[in-house]
Amino acid sequence: MYFNEEHQALRRTVRKFIDTEINPYMDQWEQTTAPLHELFKKMGDLGLLGIRYEEKYGGMGLDYWFETVFLEELGHIAGMGVSTAICVQTHMATPAIAEFGSEYLKETYLRPAIAGEMVSAIAVTEPDAGSDVAAIKTRARRDGDHYLINGSKLYITNGVQADFLTLLARTSDEPGHHSFGLFVVPTNLPGFSVGKKLDKVGLRSSDTALLHFDDVPVPAQNLIGQEGEGFIMQMKQFQHERFCTLPSAVTMCEDMIKMTMEHLRQRVVFGKPLATRQVLRHRMVDWLTEIEALRHLTYHIVRMKQAGQDATREVSMGKLMAGRLVRNVADGCVQMHGGMGFINETLIARCFRDSRVLSIGAGADEVMSEVIARLSGF
Repeated sequence: MYFNEEHQALRRTVRKFIDTEINPYMDQWEQTTAPLHELFKKMGDLGLLGIRYEEKYGGMGLDYWFETVFLEELGHIAGMGVSTAICVQTHMATPAIAEFGSEYLKETYLRPAIAGEMVSAIAVTEPDAGSDVAAIKTRARRDGDHYLINGSKLYITNGVQADFLTLLARTSDEPGHHSFGLFVVPTNLPGFSVGKKLDKVGLRSSDTALLHFDDVPVPAQNLIGQEGEGFIMQMKQFQHERFCTLPSAVTMCEDMIKMTMEHLRQRVVFGKPLATRQVLRHRMVDWLTEIEALRHLTYHIVRMKQAGQDATREVSMGKLMAGRLVRNVADGCVQMHGGMGFINETLIARCFRDSRVLSIGAGADEVMSEVIARLSGF
């Protein structure tokens, strides 16, 4: 109904790539972190890092339905760390460059990011500013033909390996949302340093870092759009970031249920397979019903985006729903696995660890609820 043969051809390409180039190495990468330069170059060669971006910059120039196929397939990766790292490249660090960046920025940073020749990261969150983006303290002060950037950024996915950052900084002390700039910051500039790689509960196959900026001289031509409009551009970027979690969440939930049902069929308790227990089957039915609802909310959002409509309210609803659903399914599936679900080496335990971040990153559940309330008129 929604996908034609061209969509399915892309689906097969992504699925094959995941099965051959990602999942066989996930256990290793959970211990060491995925090598993003090597992985992204392979993806770039297949055109997978620029599905909606213009062909003139190396993208495929396709629509939101193709993007949705790609994101659905990312949900089959055996751990959210790598899928998160990929989405940082495709849906977090590069959208603002593609939409608002100069020709110079597109040629210098967007093109190699699409080709997988440069790894990117989005640098917004700070030690004292997470969901409250307007509270950031990192400063960008104009000094001739450069901006000098000072401050710190925290919880930056891909931060250890990134070649450039899309960074939000304060450019003025004036109140309001027109006092920020969005910059492309190469990580080879003097004054930039990685404070440390953070030890996370989940997403262990991706690196997450604390970053420091000490008079980092960023060329003025690396400003995205106009000075003072960085906050507005970043808010638009958040919609790409939040949407990208929805298709993958659907797939991840379905995969968790599938692996759990296989376990229940094999596990015999009191003379019968656990799969025969009505209470467990009905619990899974409840999850499947919610998954189907999330899938069709996602497809509704795609239709809105295709029509050029503002889907901020619906994306926020989807993000809120996806975070809660993935957590509930992961927790319930661990319970159904019993003791085996509490062993770190099992995939369901990894899903349990990874799932928690969906209700925190890209806007916590509580923030999504406030956004929805405001956009609903109360």
